[in-house]
Amino acid sequence: MIKFVGSFESVSALPRTAFPEYAFVGRSNVGKSSLINAILGGTYARTSNTPGRTQSLNLFNVDDRIMIVDLPGYGYARVSKTDAIRWLHRLEEYLTTRRQLRRLFILIDSRIGPRDSDLDLMDFCDAHAIAYQVVYTKRDKRVREQDQCMIDPRVHGAMADDIIDTSAEKKIGIDKMRAAIGIK
Repeated sequence: MIKFVGSFESVSALPRTAFPEYAFVGRSNVGKSSLINAILGGTYARTSNTPGRTQSLNLFNVDDRIMIVDLPGYGYARVSKTDAIRWLHRLEEYLTTRRQLRRLFILIDSRIGPRDSDLDLMDFCDAHAIAYQVVYTKRDKRVREQDQCMIDPRVHGAMADDIIDTSAEKKIGIDKMRAAIGIK
């Protein structure tokens, strides 16, 4: 059973649970909410055609044993500079203080490839020993294969060895994502 726990504006407002957390983050419009919905097998995370709609920390309880965390996107969203900085500080606080976090999934649009903001986040995670995995989204669309060469797990100490290719629409990589999280 999957339950929406709530939307939280601050890390300190998050419920204190012992459940392992698997968080999803990426540039705005990367398909984060659609991928979460495909993994969970229903409509749980709010999707929109407008980038930057996820503005809070959204938690989903899976079978009273795992938490899925939908983090606000970064990069493209049309928000004030003050809001963007506030979101960045909240993301850094979440990543460095949330002991329940087992893995951060950094989503990258396979049609665009990694941007500086993605690589900066990866470097931040490496420097703080935050376990993460790169996930390419929208694999059913046109892909720039040359951009994938820019990410080498051997130079990123906190990165999982494999990059997961996904498509929420065509259900590509969904079983692999579920396995990584521990969802059947």
